[in-house]
Amino acid sequence: MQDEGPAPGSVQLAEEDYELAVREILAQAPPEGIWLFAYGSLLWKPECELGESRSALVRGWHRAYCIRMLRFRGTLERPGLMMSLDRGGRCRGMVFRLCDDVRGSLHKLLRRELVIKPPPQRVHWLAAETADGTVRAIAFVANRPSDRYVGKLAQDDIADVVATAAGSWGSCAQYLHETVARLEELGIHDRSLWRLQQLVAERLQAADTSIS
Repeated sequence: MQDEGPAPGSVQLAEEDYELAVREILAQAPPEGIWLFAYGSLLWKPECELGESRSALVRGWHRAYCIRMLRFRGTLERPGLMMSLDRGGRCRGMVFRLCDDVRGSLHKLLRRELVIKPPPQRVHWLAAETADGTVRAIAFVANRPSDRYVGKLAQDDIADVVATAAGSWGSCAQYLHETVARLEELGIHDRSLWRLQQLVAERLQAADTSIS
């Protein structure tokens, strides 16, 4: 599917916005370097070269389909939903240390995750607990003031969207499948995502049956 470009009325981040964000991250970085907490697509489709990895737990945040997508995995006519970290609960994922060209890696990450102003996600420093101690890591979390933030939705409503929405990057169903598969490989079980995948699979199977 061809990318239809930015939604009408949206304002794209400019080069100076990304440069300022990178400088702010570097200014707050601890001496041991910058770690990235990955919980979704960055687990199976990293945007940059990543170094040392550790299984990690963050408290006070959970995976949530809470960002409406009008592009990439959705369209204006059929918006999709994107996963982010939202307040409350806990989330198990991975932390990766940025290596080599850290500034370049940050630019790549920001350009992928933050596109419009105000961005539906923001960069947030959090404490990630690992078997080798707690590390400060950056993560992309939901930016609640954004008009793309939809809050807490019922799983059936999420499944209805995920089963049908798609864009230039592929379908929301594919995104969910890839995330669940990678989490399973890592030995991470998120009951909510597993249940959501079951609901989406039921909808896709019902759609295939009705077509045939």
